[in-house]
Amino acid sequence: MSTLKLAPEYGASLFRIVVGFLIACHGASTLFAFPVSGHTVSPLVWPGGVAAALQLGFGVLVMIGLGTRASAVMLSGTMAYAYFSVHQEKALLPMQNGGEPAALYSWAFLMVAIVGPGPLALDALRVKVKAPVAIGNEPVAVA
Repeated sequence: MSTLKLAPEYGASLFRIVVGFLIACHGASTLFAFPVSGHTVSPLVWPGGVAAALQLGFGVLVMIGLGTRASAVMLSGTMAYAYFSVHQEKALLPMQNGGEPAALYSWAFLMVAIVGPGPLALDALRVKVKAPVAIGNEPVAVA
């Protein structure tokens, strides 16, 4: 049973990686028609192109776990904005207005921001590198 102690932490990392990858793919698809072909939008077009650029950039950062909390907050806000500005005016509930993906992404990224990146992240690696090294009983800071 003790082997499952780290399961929640690694589960959080896997969740972050998958959700970051999916939103990055969504942004890339909107900007470059990759990996799905279709209509593209310039990153300078408001709000769709700007949102796609944010999805791609911050999605990659969330996926690799670099600046995870700040990136996740930005993506959560972007998806909340998309829900309330695009979908909410069509109908009240996400099932009616087609805003389920935006609502789910918004809450998923808020959860990533709260829980953190987990152990499989560049943020976690940076913390380990900056940690003080103890020699004997006295800690020595690494410059």
